[in-house]
Amino acid sequence: MKDNYLVIMAGGIGTRFWPISRSHFPKQFHDVLGVGKTMLQQTAERFDGIIPHENIYVVTSEEYANLIQEQLPFLKDYQILCEPQRRNTAPCIAYAAYKISKINSKAKLVVVPSDHVILKTEEYQNKIKIALKAASEPVMVTLGIMPTRPDTGYGYIQFQPKAEDVLTVKTFTEKPNLELAEAFLDSGDYVWNAGMFIFSVKTFKKELNKHQSRLAEQFEEGMVLYYSEGESEFIKKVYGVCKNISIDVGLMEKSRDVKVVLADIGWSDLGTWKSLYEVHEKDENQNVIDGNALTYETTNSIIKSSSDKLIVVKGLKDFIVVENDNVIMICPKEEEQAVKLFVEDATSFGDQYS
Repeated sequence: MKDNYLVIMAGGIGTRFWPISRSHFPKQFHDVLGVGKTMLQQTAERFDGIIPHENIYVVTSEEYANLIQEQLPFLKDYQILCEPQRRNTAPCIAYAAYKISKINSKAKLVVVPSDHVILKTEEYQNKIKIALKAASEPVMVTLGIMPTRPDTGYGYIQFQPKAEDVLTVKTFTEKPNLELAEAFLDSGDYVWNAGMFIFSVKTFKKELNKHQSRLAEQFEEGMVLYYSEGESEFIKKVYGVCKNISIDVGLMEKSRDVKVVLADIGWSDLGTWKSLYEVHEKDENQNVIDGNALTYETTNSIIKSSSDKLIVVKGLKDFIVVENDNVIMICPKEEEQAVKLFVEDATSFGDQYS
């Protein structure tokens, strides 16, 4: 276990989960499922027995460092990597990889988002162990989620079918249209890209040098400064000039030796209110209720409130009703994409609503 490291990406805002997820308190710091632990805490806990606490690193925005320290009190200050600005996932992962490589050149990284739901924890851990073993070779590994519908909101990974645990990736496709997504599902050799990656720091640095050489040079320059007082100032300088690019576009789509481990793990990226409805336990009227609510002639809806508020709902079907702090949102489930517009318009009333 000493060479296994976890990198949790926890700098996002989760706008589509407004008004629970706000810029000052994003969804990864909430107990969204009502299980007594936040999304971030559940993410770290899934790696118990695989990765020791001292090998867990969290990459986040400077404004969330205190929240992370409160929720994961076992972390030392140097395990919380603060990005001065958002530059997408390639710089985020590069920062962690280069820093960790300074103290352990044999390190293998598991990189995961902080706000995903995984219902089958034991199966997930088994797949992570398989991926870590595969990462002993000079390959980039990702988890591919077995698709349950032709969803146009996810990227897709095509693999070469074989009776093996670790398969070769043929292509990546970003968010296809419905017709193409249906064809992918029918073919049987496509899985969803969940944005979880496993590789050694040696392989990552080699691939970054090959495909994003400038980015590699920029983070390599900090090797003498990582774990020192000069690290923060150096990172501010790098993030001021480095490329804004995802690891998918920057590396995974370009690398020649990419592997995928197929996973049926009860996964959801919990990107929207509708996705929460799908994974949450429902009552006899197919409602998801979290908080205090009285419902009458209401079905197939999600109703969420804080513990000191009571929501009374009558005559709704397929709706989202959410009360949080100083905002109440009522919206049809099928129109949940309008949440982004709500957030933009809400700022006209003041930053306290965004």
